[in-house]
Amino acid sequence: MFARAVQLTQGFTRPLIVSTRLADGTVTSGCAAFVVVNDKGWMVTASHVMSELVAYKQQSAAPSDTADPARITNVSYWWGKDGVTVAELTVDGLADLAVGRLEPFDPREVGTYPTFGNSARPLLPGTALCRLGFPFHAIGAAFVEATGQFQLAEGTLPLPLFPLDGIHTRLYNVVDPASHRQASFLEVSTPGLSGQSGGPVFDSDGVVWGIQSRTVHLPLGFNPKVTVGDREVEEHQFLNVGLAAHVDEVVRLLRSRGAKVAVSGRPG
Repeated sequence: MFARAVQLTQGFTRPLIVSTRLADGTVTSGCAAFVVVNDKGWMVTASHVMSELVAYKQQSAAPSDTADPARITNVSYWWGKDGVTVAELTVDGLADLAVGRLEPFDPREVGTYPTFGNSARPLLPGTALCRLGFPFHAIGAAFVEATGQFQLAEGTLPLPLFPLDGIHTRLYNVVDPASHRQASFLEVSTPGLSGQSGGPVFDSDGVVWGIQSRTVHLPLGFNPKVTVGDREVEEHQFLNVGLAAHVDEVVRLLRSRGAKVAVSGRPG
C-alpha cells in the first residue's frame, strides 16, 4: 500500500544525529529525522530533538563555579551530511516543532519535496498512514580532543530508513495553561519508534499530514497477573499510539518564517 509513497517521501527524509559530551567525559549519540521542505533548504523536525542544544546554550549562558559532571561541554548536530548547519532556527515547544534553513544547501541532492495535507479536506479517522525515520540503530561516537569534534564510529553510516504504518484514530490537543494557546496533534494507532521523531507521517499518496512527535501509552483498564520467579505481579496493559504535530501547525510555523510550502490542491 505504501511502497510508492515511501519511495516518494524517502527523497526528503533525512537522518539527524545528535552527539553530546559531558564534563565527566561521557559521550552519547542518538538519531532522529528531519524533512527537507523546499529548494531553499528549509527543514522541519521535532523540537524535542533540539533539547541538548537548548540545554547547552542555557548552561553556557549561566556558568557555574561548581563542578557538575553532567554539564554539557560539547554538542553536535549532524544534518545528514558533513559540514551542514542550520540557520534561522525557530522552536515551538508546545507543537513540538523546530524549523530552520540548512546551510550550505544544494537542491540537486534532494530528489523530491513534500506536499502537505490540506485541512480544508480534513483527514478522516481510519485513514491509513505511515511514518518514516531511522529506528533500530545504535549510534556510536567519540570526541576527538585534537580537533574538538565528534567522530562517528566506523560503519554507522548509511542509516537505512524504516517505515511503520497504522491508521489515523483522532485529533489530540495540548493547551498552554499560561497563554491558553492550543496546539493540535494527530494520533496514529501504532507507536512512533525512537529514531522516527521529526520524520513525516503521510498517506498512501505520500501527502504529509504531520511530523512525528512522541508515543503515548493509553491504559486499557485491565491488569493480568503473571508469575515472575516466585512472585505474582500485575502487568498493566497499555495501547501505545503515536502523536504527530498536525499539518496545520507545521505549515503555520514554516510560513511564519517566510518558507515556501506546497499544500495539496493549493501550492505555495
